[in-house]
Amino acid sequence: MAETYQEGSGSGADFDLSQFYQIFFEEAGENLDQMEQMLLDLDLSNANDEELNGIFRCAHSIKGGAATFGFSDVAELTHQMESLLDKLRRHELQPIPQMVDVLLESADASRSLLARHQAGGQGEAVSTTALVKRISDLAAGLPPGGAGPEPVVATAPAPVAPPAASPAPALAPHVPGQPRQLEIHVGPLDRLEQADAIKELFRDIAGLGSIQDLPGSVPNVRVFAVETTSSTDDLLDLFAFHVSKDQVRFVDAGAGAKADGPQGGEGSDVAYGFFNDAPGAPSVAVSASAAVAAEDVPKPKAVVPKAVEPKAATQAQMESTTIRVAVNKVDQLINLVGELVITQAMLAQNSRGLDAGAYQQLLAGLADLDRNTRDLQESVMSIRMIPMSIVFSRFPRMLRDLANKLGKKVELVTLGEATELDKGLVEKITDPLTHLVRNSCDHGIELPADRLAKGKSEHGTITLSASHQGGSIVIDVRDDGRGLSREKILKKAQERGLDVSDQMTDSEVWQLIFAPGFSTADEVTDVSGRGVGMDVVKRNIAALNGSVEIDSAEGYGMKVSVRLPLTLAIMDGMSVGVGEEVYILPLSSVVESFQVNADDVSTVAQGSQLVKVRDEYMPVIALEKIFQVPRFDLNKSSNIMVVVEADGSRVALLVDELLGQHQVVVKNLESNYRKVPNVSGATILGDGTVALILDTGGLVRRARH
Repeated sequence: MAETYQEGSGSGADFDLSQFYQIFFEEAGENLDQMEQMLLDLDLSNANDEELNGIFRCAHSIKGGAATFGFSDVAELTHQMESLLDKLRRHELQPIPQMVDVLLESADASRSLLARHQAGGQGEAVSTTALVKRISDLAAGLPPGGAGPEPVVATAPAPVAPPAASPAPALAPHVPGQPRQLEIHVGPLDRLEQADAIKELFRDIAGLGSIQDLPGSVPNVRVFAVETTSSTDDLLDLFAFHVSKDQVRFVDAGAGAKADGPQGGEGSDVAYGFFNDAPGAPSVAVSASAAVAAEDVPKPKAVVPKAVEPKAATQAQMESTTIRVAVNKVDQLINLVGELVITQAMLAQNSRGLDAGAYQQLLAGLADLDRNTRDLQESVMSIRMIPMSIVFSRFPRMLRDLANKLGKKVELVTLGEATELDKGLVEKITDPLTHLVRNSCDHGIELPADRLAKGKSEHGTITLSASHQGGSIVIDVRDDGRGLSREKILKKAQERGLDVSDQMTDSEVWQLIFAPGFSTADEVTDVSGRGVGMDVVKRNIAALNGSVEIDSAEGYGMKVSVRLPLTLAIMDGMSVGVGEEVYILPLSSVVESFQVNADDVSTVAQGSQLVKVRDEYMPVIALEKIFQVPRFDLNKSSNIMVVVEADGSRVALLVDELLGQHQVVVKNLESNYRKVPNVSGATILGDGTVALILDTGGLVRRARH
């Protein structure tokens, strides 16, 4: 595809395309993400046709949409990308790292340009002149920047040319406003119904022209007779939403049986050609006249696909079974389900005193309501749950750029990408994880020469993993670099006047790096060293009711574990009574409950209490003392213990009674009142009263100290 791109001015019809802007921006963003991932996964030494075709299609789709909506800067840039990718997929050039670099930078620039258009043109436009020049040089086989190695031209054997055809006739020059008669050949197509969309355009857009079917002689190709005042460039931009431009050929009426050749522009010396765009197949121009006249010559097999590609069929199925919904609509649905859960709890509580015989039908209906409400709640909550692969997918590109900048060789390994997390948490955890990954690459992974000197491979490894543990999700960022230096951290802490000692445990020393402004970097760079980051990471994770822990061995690497609650909306809870108060424990944290005698509890130093449970001693926390619960019945005492687990440790909570298990709707206490220690939220009970949801992680940490 060596044609020069010119932005079309539309079909000349009065048709408002702005209503489709949002759909285009979303689809363009998805195509850019997919293109970036495929570029990062591309094996330069053995790139196959399917990979190159997939990257090409992403750029092609963005260019077609941008041209249709008049975003000429995006269309021009993606057109240049498309030209380079087209030469790669035709094996006219061999892919090199500089090509991947410039394509990734161009994808970033396209994102910026699209964001500016989406914002109504606000902000300064990104200049793409240098990028376009670099792409053009690479596409022409010139060394990037005028220096470097000789042009890398593919040495694969040239494909066998199709049977010779008569020279392609020139298209008559287009005179604006004057009608012209054309034949449009569309194909080869997997499904001939694709071409029907072109007929729909002529019917739907007033002033575009008239169209009718013509008999065709080439399989999987549709032929139309068209009368229109629009240029072929304008028509191609419109058709790009339904078929690839490579699959469209324009011929002056009456010359359809003679035309053949590669795609050319308006008024060029060749007519528009069409190519096979099937993944993995060589792109070969096919001639209608060759197919008709040369009956004794075998047709090139690459021209006509045998059947729909399985991958294409799967993609079509995915598109037909998904729907885009605004996040605020999902949030509204979750809030309504939450109110339904509260109402159902009220009905259940008020029905407990009813006679089962007299109100059998009513109670059966309430039981069905309870079951259906739970199923509905689980279904709605699953809508907001998205896989961690969405978060992990942004790190390969970031790590590649950072490693190149630092002169390091780093491999990224991801595990547990299918683990799901609430969308609200995903958005808030991305920045802390980004800092942890950058920190591992900058401070953890050594330079290749240093690694080889230590007997390691020159490629460092950073591992991102996610897994469910109880009612939490644990995300680990692990590297095999130099690890943390206990002596260096203690020395820096003493220089900053922190209260430290040599008797501190390793875990206590590692926690020092979360102190505000703390950094062990020897020099400040534009990557790190200012001491801003780790304290922000811990603060952001704590704001999500999560925790962060560090494990390290000097010379072998470091692991940072982030633990977060699975969701923040609706959960299963156990209600416990203390005096006249009711508290909610997350059911996922509850291990067991049992009655205890006063003799089973031992008091140790500073008034702390321990209880022995199956040869294991664990701390005892009396909720009555923690929350200063007034006791009106002096004869009643706490003799039930509930064992809860959080952050890998267990404590026994001393309560008066167990009230039951039920779903609770989590309400944010901090936004409605203020942050309360050892409390993660509140909920409304069936009788309309408010109960506090306990922060089991906070209670466990309290017991440790």
